[in-house]
Amino acid sequence: QVQLVESGGGLVQAGGSLRLSCAASGRTFSRYARGWFRQAPGKEREFVAAISWSGGTTYYADSVKGRFTISRDNAKNTVYLQMNSLKPEDTAVYYCAAERLAYGLGSRFKADFGSWGQGTQVTVSS
Repeated sequence: QVQLVESGGGLVQAGGSLRLSCAASGRTFSRYARGWFRQAPGKEREFVAAISWSGGTTYYADSVKGRFTISRDNAKNTVYLQMNSLKPEDTAVYYCAAERLAYGLGSRFKADFGSWGQGTQVTVSS
C-alpha cells in the first residue's frame, strides 16, 4: 500500500517559519520526483514546489520563490518544505505528492502526480 504522510503544519505569525515533512512508505519513492501543492478555501489546488528524483533540480511557484526551499533525503524516503517569511496568503492545506513515473525531473502539473498525502494545515496569522 502506497502511503505519503505529511507533518509539520500549524499556526504561525506572519514572518515566521515552518518546516513540513512528507514521509513515504510502501514503494521506493527515492526513484520518484516529488512535489508540494497547496489548496486554500474556495480555491484550486496549486503548485508550490517540486524536486527531481535525484534532488538535483528544483522548481518553485513565483509566489514562494526565495522564501521556500524543497529538499529530500532519499535514505529516509522523506521530502521537506522549509517555509520562511510566511505571509497570511500562504495559509492553506499543503499536500505532498509523488510522480507517476520513476526518474522524473519534477513537474508543476497535478496530473503528473499519482500519489498524494492527506494534507497538513498551515495557518499564518497577520
